[in-house]
This record gives sequence, structure tokens and C-alpha cells, in this order.
Amino acid sequence: MDAVYLQTNDAENNEVVAFRRAGDGTLSEFGTYATGGRGTGKPHLASQSSIVVSGERLLVVNAGSDDVSLFAISDEGLALLDRVASGGTMPTSIAVRDSRAYVLNASGEANATGFAIGETLEPTGDTRALPGADPAQIGFTPDGSSLIVTDRATDSLLELPVARGDLLRHLSSGATPYGFDFTRDGTLVVTEAFGGTVGAAAASSYGAGVAPVSKSVANTRSEVCWAAVTKDGRYVFVTNFGDGTISSYAIGGDGSLALVDAVAGSTTLGEKGVRDESLSADGRFLYALDADARKVFGFAVRDDGRLDPISDVDGLPATAAGLAAV
Repeated sequence: MDAVYLQTNDAENNEVVAFRRAGDGTLSEFGTYATGGRGTGKPHLASQSSIVVSGERLLVVNAGSDDVSLFAISDEGLALLDRVASGGTMPTSIAVRDSRAYVLNASGEANATGFAIGETLEPTGDTRALPGADPAQIGFTPDGSSLIVTDRATDSLLELPVARGDLLRHLSSGATPYGFDFTRDGTLVVTEAFGGTVGAAAASSYGAGVAPVSKSVANTRSEVCWAAVTKDGRYVFVTNFGDGTISSYAIGGDGSLALVDAVAGSTTLGEKGVRDESLSADGRFLYALDADARKVFGFAVRDDGRLDPISDVDGLPATAAGLAAV
């Protein structure tokens, strides 16, 4: 089923909300499914990859009860298979690759904890400490050899070799690294919020060894959050929480970034709220969650990187978080 998923992040009964995606990209609510856990009950969870899809499995963090829920996906909807402790406090992001997952626990003594995905979610015994970190997102490198974590506390990109190597710390090109995404050939694009300074939002790109390629390419907007790279690797869209906009960058063959449009799209232009975003599996549509407007906005992605508004769905709770499109 072509679908879009998010979580309510409700403090008493966290739920996954599923939307069916039509051929033209429009969404219709399909169902809600209790995770068995609790969210924080607060808006603006740092939540890129707080809900992820891996094949016929969906994983979602319960940041209020410190656990992770596993669902089976079918044409009939979702079925809860398992719920397990996250291995730490306040899980906010999940990295998935094939049957492996690592959960980012962002509070207390931050860490990344490993799991095997199957009919259940089994801890692997692999927990990596992230001392002193204020982490925002975790993700696998395209070759699966390492995990990347953005650390806002030290303005760093943390690299965790999967084969139990030492943690590597790479200085971010700009302040407050937040969300990121990869091209298929390994270019890493990271957003930089610069502490929320008005007009200071930027993005940087990195090549092999997390070596900087383009440093802090500004987009003139505010409080940039999440990043989504198109399937062909030619463009990346970033959401700007501070003013309800989505900016687009072109990605060169050498991994360099160039701003294409500071306002390629918008949710509530000039108003705070847009956060999570996700591209459909076929790359034809981009969806963005505006938690303050309590809506998911949809856009058609054109070959030249333009975004054309197509639809929105409303009525979401103010605590809604995460976004995964398939």
C-alpha cells in the first residue's frame, strides 16, 4: 500500500496515524494504531526518523515510555508485533538497514542501541555511548559501514563504525547541525540551524570520510530542521521551522550544494511549525508535517526540483511528530 505514516506522540496513548496515498499524491486517513507506549505529549519532538519503514515492518519510538514499537505492514493496515525497551531515555530517532536498527536515545546519558528486526524486535547487545551529546538524528551511511549522529551540543557529526570501532567526531561546517540525508553515492547533506538565529539557516555537504565539500550554504530562512534528498540525488529539500518554508538545493556530481530556491514550497508561510518531511518511495511526492498548523502538506516533485502543492490533510494533534512515506 502506498502510504504516509506519522505518530501522535500522545502522553497517554501514542498512536500511529496511517494515510493512504492515491496515484495523484493526495492522502486519505486509513486508520490509527496504538503503539502500546507513550509519547512526550509535547509539540516539536526532535523527530526525523522517529517513525521508519523497513520492508514490511514499521518502527516507531515512544519517547515518553522509553521504548520502541514494531508493526507489520499489510494492505489491511498495521498489526502491532512487539514493544521493547529502547536501551536508554527518550528515544527520538531510528536508523534502519535491512534487518538491523539502531535507536537514538537522546536524553540522560545519550546512546545508540542496536536491534534485529524480525517477527519481534530483539536487542543485539550493542549500545554505543554518546558522551555529552545533544543528538538530533541517527542514520546509516549508504554502505552500511557506519552510523552518523548529529550533535548539537558540540556542533559535531559523530561517526560510529558498525564494526565496533571507536567513535569519531567530525566538526560541523556550521552551528547546530540538525537533520541529514544521503545521496545513494554517499554525499551527506546536513542542515544547520545556527541556534535559531533569524535568517541564518544553512546546509553543508560532506564526501568520503565526512570531509566537507560545501560549507554552510545559506538559504536566508530560519531554524532549518530536516533534509530529504531526491531519489536521483540531484536535489535536497530542507524544512525551515522558523517561517514555514521549504528550501531546495541542487547537488552537484562532486557533492557540492547550490541554493536553487529559498522558498520552493511553504506550509504556513511566515509562521512557525513545519518540521518533518519525507519523499514517497517513487520520489514523485514530498510530504511535510506542520505541527503548529496540525496538517500534513503534499507537493509534487518536478524533474527540475520544483515543488507544486497538491493537497493537505488536517485535524492532527499539536503533538504530531515523525513522517514516513512509502
